[in-house]
Amino acid sequence: MTPVLSAEQVAETVEKYRALIASNGGKILHEDAWGLRKLAYPIQKKSTGFYHLLEWEAEGSAVLPFETEFRRDERILRFLTTAMDKHHIAYAESRRDKSNRKAEPKAEAQVEATAPAAAEAASEKAKA
Repeated sequence: MTPVLSAEQVAETVEKYRALIASNGGKILHEDAWGLRKLAYPIQKKSTGFYHLLEWEAEGSAVLPFETEFRRDERILRFLTTAMDKHHIAYAESRRDKSNRKAEPKAEAQVEATAPAAAEAASEKAKA
């Protein structure tokens, strides 16, 4: 999406396409907002843009209206629609799981790091 949009306008745009998917009988499997990123090359004299990933499932006839709406919307700089085969689906799920696992150990590591400090503090209190 174009980088001149406000946060509310970005959310409104994403909601519009979520509703379009639902109205065509599809369902969203995964959604990821990447935020404002630098583009590989300038598009419409803009060097940055908002990226948003939607993984959705619907009948094949739902793709054409979806892409037509993207072409009509001036807020959309570029889009890419791909069909996922079974290997791609498995990879995407494992990648999501991996990113979820990376988020969890940070919390555990923080708890482990504070636990020895608390144990030392308790042992020093006991000595005093």
